[in-house]
Amino acid sequence: MSDMVPSLPFPMHPKMQEDQALAFSAKQDEEERRHIQKVQNAFQYYRRYAYLRLNRKEDYLLSLSADDQRLLSKYRTHLDIVRHCIDCNQSVIREILRDRVLYPTGGESDYQNDEAPAHVRHGDMDQAQSTLKLIARDWSAECAIEREQSYKPIIDSIEEYYKPSDYKLNEIKILVPGAGLGRLTYELACRGYACEGNEFSYFMLIASNFVLNLCDYENKHVLYPWVHQYVNNMRRADQVASVRFPDVCPVKNPPKGNIEMAAGDFLEVYKSPDSYNCVATCFFIDCANNVIDFIRTIYKILVPGGIWVNLGPLLYHYSDVSGQNSIEPTYEDLIIIMESVGFDILTSRTGIRTKYAQNPQSMKQSEYQSLFWLCRKPPNNFEQQQQQQQEQRNPQEPPDLIVHQNNVGVNDAEAEIEIETETDDDLKQT
Repeated sequence: MSDMVPSLPFPMHPKMQEDQALAFSAKQDEEERRHIQKVQNAFQYYRRYAYLRLNRKEDYLLSLSADDQRLLSKYRTHLDIVRHCIDCNQSVIREILRDRVLYPTGGESDYQNDEAPAHVRHGDMDQAQSTLKLIARDWSAECAIEREQSYKPIIDSIEEYYKPSDYKLNEIKILVPGAGLGRLTYELACRGYACEGNEFSYFMLIASNFVLNLCDYENKHVLYPWVHQYVNNMRRADQVASVRFPDVCPVKNPPKGNIEMAAGDFLEVYKSPDSYNCVATCFFIDCANNVIDFIRTIYKILVPGGIWVNLGPLLYHYSDVSGQNSIEPTYEDLIIIMESVGFDILTSRTGIRTKYAQNPQSMKQSEYQSLFWLCRKPPNNFEQQQQQQQEQRNPQEPPDLIVHQNNVGVNDAEAEIEIETETDDDLKQT
């Protein structure tokens, strides 16, 4: 933990420490080093990339007739403000990169370069811009309502199942796969649980490390998360609206429970059975090529009697990605799969209205009718009973949908998972 802030009263990213020791001291992890460098390059190139689009608009504006330019004089001034906001965002990015926990090599001059780095793709730049929106989603007061929509049902269900009056919360181990910027992990740890976040994207890991470890007071930094949205703006001020972060300072307000962040692919990192009392997933399970792999892994790593709490839509990220395989089971199918794997579905709800990194002032508002469920891995003797039943009936396929009158209900209106998506499709866990 030598690279971490010495005064920090709780450990952060311990598995990242192990990973970086391999990545930067062993030649066999050169591929991971190159990947982290690519992420760093995308962050460094943010301003220049954003300028390219802005410059095209300004060039076109200057090509218009003098009369048109006169009518657009306030718009022209607005573009100057947009440029200033991009500069401010780049300043925040430089602060994010300054600590260099994940990439200790190189000097100050490395991140002053605005020229296009090698091997940076448009998709990388989209992720860099999306990371700024996710900082706002997880760590600004302006997005508190959006966080409450997604995180509160999960937190409330965990607190109801693992009541502080009945358990030593520091012994209740919770895993949050697809932890993103880490707010849900932090909130659960603040309630006393032992929490571990897992994240695959180094865009998210670099930014979460900055917020969780290096922001030393509340609302220290100013960010302009919507500055790249040139359409559906009612007022010029909406595009250049600022947010401050973090609204809560983890360094000054350390959680009561232990908190960790681990880097890596969920399916590769988590293979030890009976390891966690709870798995909490938020906008995560549809990030798999095969969602059954996620369900089986979650079941495996839960202790008998442990619970899985989930909230989110069924966007299925790889559904339309060229060169990627994908299956897209419906909610109806997922109920069958979860029960066939062995879960008891204790609670299930549909139609929970949730937004994801949405500009609150945009003329176009996108939201999901999300799913929520609370499942339990049965006690130890369940697997033996299931095996005996399997031998007796030897079914050719899973049983048909088991409907729980009080908990599970799917009607035609509620089965419509996604109303409309904007740029939030690209913001979810990568």
